[in-house]
Amino acid sequence: MRPRDTLELLVLAALWGASFLFMRQAAPEFGPVALIFVRVLLAALFLWPVLAWRGQGRELLRHAGPIAVVGLLGSALPFVLIAWALLSLTAGFASIVNATAALWAALVARLWFGERLTRMRAAGLAIGFVGVGVLVSGNAGFHGEHIALSVVAGLLATLSYGVAANYTRRYLTGVSSLAITTGGQLAAALALAPVAAWLWPAGEISARAWTAAAMLAVACTAVAYILYFRLIANIGPTRAIAVTFLIPAFGMGWGVLVLDEALGLRMLAGAGVILAGTALATGLVDGDRLRRWARRLRSGPMA
Repeated sequence: MRPRDTLELLVLAALWGASFLFMRQAAPEFGPVALIFVRVLLAALFLWPVLAWRGQGRELLRHAGPIAVVGLLGSALPFVLIAWALLSLTAGFASIVNATAALWAALVARLWFGERLTRMRAAGLAIGFVGVGVLVSGNAGFHGEHIALSVVAGLLATLSYGVAANYTRRYLTGVSSLAITTGGQLAAALALAPVAAWLWPAGEISARAWTAAAMLAVACTAVAYILYFRLIANIGPTRAIAVTFLIPAFGMGWGVLVLDEALGLRMLAGAGVILAGTALATGLVDGDRLRRWARRLRSGPMA
């Protein structure tokens, strides 16, 4: 991988990790629904000229129905759930829970497509969800009320991501990622608009919260997706998905640096177990190679 690709991968992880920071900063003033409406609307407005410049507007219109479904399942619903969860969870904690999206995607693929799960991948699913248990058993990562419901909301959000990923695979294979993302953000904005208008906060929203919302929309959504498309084109989807394993590190780091969040040993252990399970469940780690390596360890020192 070229140094430029490595740098872009790190920038992408930093941006997506920062999304939890910005949501935690802005959600208390906007409320979850209004904040996410601003996020997806501004992201769609930012991405639309790029889509038009690349001549992919007609492609979006041809697949408008399935793209709208992906917008609801992959943006509107999970974004709102995570924003609500962040009223009670720290940014670092939420970023770790977010890593379970790949676990849900593998499980949904098994149930929906009958995709074969090797013993190693099935073990990865079990390990990943054990990691969730380790994560929630400690006190680190909580700062508000409704803690149990907030964890459930975070897991429901990642389940929604997993369903959206498989729906995209089933109905939108071959459609450009830019068309799916732009249309999805627009569909999410249209779906959330009436609820956001009803729940719009009565009080004045601070400049700090508006800045966080703008950064969330432009940097963490629009620019981040453009970077993601570039990485898929330059290094392939398998390597690009490695960003999943970097996001929690940046999410926890931003939380510590900006919000003075605490990191407990149990929280770090939970993150490690979840990411190890995810690596196995998604096939990122070659199970056969791992078994051969284990056999060599049992047989004696490796040359």
